[in-house]
Amino acid sequence: MAASAAPGEFRSGPLVLRDAALFTDLYELTMAAAFFREGMREPATFSLFARRLPATRAFVVAAGLEDALEYARAFRFTPDALAWLRSLGRFEPAFLEYLGALRFTGEIRAVAEGTVVFPDEPLLEVTAPLIEAQLLETALLNICHLQSVLASKAARVVVAAQGRSVAEFGLRRSHGTDAGLKAARCAWMAGFDSTSDVLAGRTWGMPVSGTMAHSFVTSFGDELEAFRSYARAFPDAATLLIDSYDTIAGARKAALVAKELAAAGRSLAGVRLDSGDLPALSGQVRRILDQAGFPQVRIVVSGGLDEHDIEAFLAAGAPIDVFGVGTRYNVSADAPSLDLVYKLVAHGDRDVLKLSEGKETWVGRKAIYRLRDDEGKHAGDILALAEESPPERAGGSLLAPVMRGGELLRVHPPLADVRRHCLSEIAALPEGLRRLRGHTEYPLRISAALRVRQEAAVARVDSG
Repeated sequence: MAASAAPGEFRSGPLVLRDAALFTDLYELTMAAAFFREGMREPATFSLFARRLPATRAFVVAAGLEDALEYARAFRFTPDALAWLRSLGRFEPAFLEYLGALRFTGEIRAVAEGTVVFPDEPLLEVTAPLIEAQLLETALLNICHLQSVLASKAARVVVAAQGRSVAEFGLRRSHGTDAGLKAARCAWMAGFDSTSDVLAGRTWGMPVSGTMAHSFVTSFGDELEAFRSYARAFPDAATLLIDSYDTIAGARKAALVAKELAAAGRSLAGVRLDSGDLPALSGQVRRILDQAGFPQVRIVVSGGLDEHDIEAFLAAGAPIDVFGVGTRYNVSADAPSLDLVYKLVAHGDRDVLKLSEGKETWVGRKAIYRLRDDEGKHAGDILALAEESPPERAGGSLLAPVMRGGELLRVHPPLADVRRHCLSEIAALPEGLRRLRGHTEYPLRISAALRVRQEAAVARVDSG
């Protein structure tokens, strides 16, 4: 559970956003004002889902639910926020008075964080009086978009690493403070082993790791003395950066430091390569360390890597133990955005849909039923209406109530539990969905009842 917040504050990890109800697009407020004027207070349901995936993506890892729920729970307009809105001269006093008393009183159903989902499958659905549900749109999309993009990228890196250790190194090039923290959290959730982000480690209890920068080596007049100095400071945890000048010469000096540590009953943890032909260099460095009697010293590589590099390095037989993955993960360089949308699917007793070309939506509150094969792998999903019974061979809907009456139905699960769930989801992916390129399409079937409701809604629009 997040720490208690002052009225109007949204707490996300260690960060606090004040007057968080203003963290929205202006048109959400102007629509709400028009709804208020028309007396439109009926319950409405909005679905938040990926309309389509980037060409290189076979799946989405749903992430950001904890923050989404905390945002809804904390939603309110402070007197200062209302005063600022009043200064715009756009809104009637009665509407601003209404906003002053507004709280989120609705229901949210969601898939568990770390669950693998596919196009058209809601990560969450919000059911609440229309104005409440509409005003959450921008923030919920912002929260779920970044974290789902990052968790999905992290899952691909973990798949490519084939059990090798992966460390998240990208804080310095993340798109801001919040993004850097979320990148570390999503990386660990999806199977990374550690992060360089110290604040993320403190906040979520994640393992932290690090080596040294080139500036440490070059600040000494002699590379060997730099290595010895660092080893004296961390005699059982030193990973030496050996490519500041000549990588092979650096490896030989690292082997010498390893011998000196061994003579004192200590051990060198590893060496890091950050430039050059990493597969070839890692092989040469491995031979140097092995011949010196140190097969246990790990080789860490970094330098603009992502899952595609990792896959290529391992296919080439590179003897790499740890991959340091930073910039290209933290900004999801090959697929930095996801077509995540928040669409009205029911209003009052009326099914609602959108028929814009390429942007069609399915009506109604949903259920997602997942089928598995004899090996426990994901075998296909059924998108159904929420009131439908589960089909044979399927458990309950992946979409489950997590908030009702504006209150949480359970405490947030520990991040370690979210990680275990996410890893089990990734492990259950069929091989064709684990491929980085040329992946197969996951089978999604629309239930007969949903199709009937959809056709009826289309007919009403056509006849209108």
